[in-house]
Amino acid sequence: MCSENQQEEQSNEQQQQMDQIIEFGSVAMGNAKHLIHCLNIIGQVEGHYILPPQNKTTKYEHIIPALVAIEQDRTIEGLVLILNTVGGDVEAGLAIAELVASMKTPTVSLVVGGGHSIGVPLAVCADRSFIVPSATMTIHPVRMNGTVLGVPQTLSYFEKMQERIVRFVCTNSKITPERFRELMLANGQLVMDVGSVIDGEAAVKEGLIDRLGGLSDAIECLYDMIENCSQKEVIKRDLHGDRPL
Repeated sequence: MCSENQQEEQSNEQQQQMDQIIEFGSVAMGNAKHLIHCLNIIGQVEGHYILPPQNKTTKYEHIIPALVAIEQDRTIEGLVLILNTVGGDVEAGLAIAELVASMKTPTVSLVVGGGHSIGVPLAVCADRSFIVPSATMTIHPVRMNGTVLGVPQTLSYFEKMQERIVRFVCTNSKITPERFRELMLANGQLVMDVGSVIDGEAAVKEGLIDRLGGLSDAIECLYDMIENCSQKEVIKRDLHGDRPL
């Protein structure tokens, strides 16, 4: 009887994990060395406007509550962020990146396939960033589709938005603002556009991404961060007793 109940519970848990992957592109793995949460940023980041149904999208109204839940859940010890995105809504992507950067939960990002456009801030927002050698990242200025008012205020808005991105990327990586702008405004690489496309090795060399590596490297790094944090907490408790810090 107990065996049947255990099997039923395991089956329900597996079904819940599958539903979570299908609906939100995320899953928390409990049967591991440490309990970590995996969150995907794939396709196009969908912001204030709904994209066509044939587009593969990551909805920010799904990601933001998930990040809040991960940060509050004491059982979740770390977050691994997997990116394969063409970019998307600038403000939505930057909002997600800012939330991840402000988390106390140890975080690691891994770029596979591509981390283009607003995917660049999303790639650097974690405590440690990884990229596979075959992945690419596209760095270009802020652009907008549709009707644009030809007034000085529009150009000022674009400039301020661009500075927000430059400041965030350079704060959360080792690349300098001057070099990032140089890559962003380069010509000759993109057809009918300005910007740069860099591969995994170049992203690490430029200081944009911390390390080359794959999934096992990212998870091992996250485990090390979790264990180092746990050791620091033990030391603090030994020094200060059980009173809250």
